[in-house]
Amino acid sequence: MADLVLSEVDGHVGTITLNRPDKRNALTTGMIETLHDVLERMGRREDVRVIVVRGAGTAFCAGLDLRELTAQRAAGAVETHTLEEALETLERCPQPTIAAVQGDAVAGGCELALHCDLRVAAETARFSMPLARIGIAVPVMLTWKLVDTIGAAATKELLFTGDAVGAEAARALGLVNRIVPSAALEGAVRELASQIAHNAPLSVRAMKAFVQRATEERRAYRRDDLEEMFRRVRASADAQEGLAAQRERRPPVFRGA
Repeated sequence: MADLVLSEVDGHVGTITLNRPDKRNALTTGMIETLHDVLERMGRREDVRVIVVRGAGTAFCAGLDLRELTAQRAAGAVETHTLEEALETLERCPQPTIAAVQGDAVAGGCELALHCDLRVAAETARFSMPLARIGIAVPVMLTWKLVDTIGAAATKELLFTGDAVGAEAARALGLVNRIVPSAALEGAVRELASQIAHNAPLSVRAMKAFVQRATEERRAYRRDDLEEMFRRVRASADAQEGLAAQRERRPPVFRGA
């Protein structure tokens, strides 16, 4: 899976590239495990002062691989814990992280961008969380991350409708920090990363930790009942129907069971 998740360090900037453009960088279990490992290694490096996450091709990341989701559902449940662990590792990297979003960031791909500290988007970027359209729920902690970033009302609309949000709307919601022309994305991200990397690394890491602590209160909230709701959704007949309909390119028929 190493060739599907590329990594390099140039100067003080580490870059991680999802390299599955023919599948819109959809994440397989192997890719998620590799991403997790790369993030842990980069997070420990003192010479890396900024981490950039990007996707090859026209899409940033289409979320979890649907073939694997279908196979998991056939085996009894849809598993997302490995992605949650990778996202938590990304969020807890001591260095500032930047998502370079050139196209679609869907479901887990949207969360991948969201768990970076900063998001620079091309004008062609789109963000969506269409899990209700296939009968799956967003994990509790990832839902709370959305609420932290864009607020409860905007989170509800994004999750209830599954509609995609364009770059300008995403910036208005707080999903995006900066928007640039598509052709300028790589240069703009490189310039931002270089600017941050030239600042005092101890200061930057300390201030990131200060901000992170203020947002970690949600992890202490009671959520056992919510986790049980999530387990019921992922094991439901509707989840099986949603994935089958997606695979067969037809409208799903949900029955609330």
